[in-house]
Amino acid sequence: MSYNNNMYELPKFKKLPKLTKTKRRIIRQIALTILLSCFFGVIAGIGSSVYFYSLIRDYMSGQNIDLPPVIEKNTTIKEYEPQVSVEEATIETVEQASPAVVSIIVSKDLPIFEQYYRDPFGDSPFRVPEYRMKGTEKQEIGGGTGFIVTRDGIVVTNKHVVLDEEADYTVFTNDGEKYEAEVLARDPFLDLAILKIETENKLNEEGQLSSGNFPVVKLGDSDSIKIGQTAIAIGNALGEYRNTVSVGVISGLGRTITATGGSFVETLEDVIQTDAAINKGNSGGPLLNLKGEVIGINTAVALEAQSIGFAIPINKAKRDIQQIKSLGKIVYPFLGIHYVLVTDQVKEEYNISADYGAYIISGEDTPGIIEGSAADKAGLLEEDIILEFDGKKITESRTLAKIISDYSPGDQVSLKVLRDGQEIVLSVILGERNE
Repeated sequence: MSYNNNMYELPKFKKLPKLTKTKRRIIRQIALTILLSCFFGVIAGIGSSVYFYSLIRDYMSGQNIDLPPVIEKNTTIKEYEPQVSVEEATIETVEQASPAVVSIIVSKDLPIFEQYYRDPFGDSPFRVPEYRMKGTEKQEIGGGTGFIVTRDGIVVTNKHVVLDEEADYTVFTNDGEKYEAEVLARDPFLDLAILKIETENKLNEEGQLSSGNFPVVKLGDSDSIKIGQTAIAIGNALGEYRNTVSVGVISGLGRTITATGGSFVETLEDVIQTDAAINKGNSGGPLLNLKGEVIGINTAVALEAQSIGFAIPINKAKRDIQQIKSLGKIVYPFLGIHYVLVTDQVKEEYNISADYGAYIISGEDTPGIIEGSAADKAGLLEEDIILEFDGKKITESRTLAKIISDYSPGDQVSLKVLRDGQEIVLSVILGERNE
């Protein structure tokens, strides 16, 4: 087999004839003429455009029509000025709030057992181990977080942190100071509790005795929270790492959860969901916005999920704080009924005509109307359907429990009730419930 050694050679082209000097001069003149024509054409176009725009602008101004301003050649455009960064705002928030965030240590006198050996037969070489109590010793059994809301030492935390009435509670501030804490009240319906710490009495500027001047947090407005806004959690993580900071966003609002912990079980409505890490020991700590304001109280996490935590809105805690200041206790208005919310399923099951409301019905161990209660005195009956509470419609999203929580014991309200197909209005004076 033979190969053609010329198969990759380029084809040969004929040389072009050389141009004369005259022809080259003519070509250069033509090219220069074209270039100058283009240049002056552009200048003329810009000038005519500006002139044409000015004519339109003059006409439009006479017709009260706004046009964008003409940008002068030497106009200086102001550079963008960046806003405060999230990082800077986070650091500032943590620095402001941390002095008022406290660690709560739970301790209790627990029995001490010692091991000894006993001869089960009285006189034999055999010995069996047994245990006997040898006094008691105070031991740490738990911990949580709280935050100071008044200069005289009122502390807000979770109820489940201070649930044990026989335990002792010690508060440690961020600077290492230690205070014995007194539980002033535990909220009967929410996972909230109020503590009190005190310093030694000192003379103030007016010559009066005062009990210290604690740093406090700023309380925000949880009704103005938006999904997606930054959230900062501070707490005593794992009961060991004080004032641990985690950052996330508000990832949900208006959640209803059932929180459990040991013997503690409670259903919480209208809570905040966040993906800021809430660890064991963070319970009772503040959830803050970038203004440094407390918008929630960290209370629970979803164990089967990643970074799903929940906080009680701070506006609910404001009510408890105010009642402690004015009444010295936490009380709730009490109507005295057992009911189920009217849903499509309830409507079908009980064959009722209403599409909404609170259907009064007895429970397994609870009568529909509690004897001697406000509902009993007002004349409510089992199988009544409360449609409106003081003009507010009762629905699945706005339950009777939510509505009534905005009132106080002793308030007089009107109830629109559906009874035997007829609507009636009853007047009720709310009672008091504090347990």
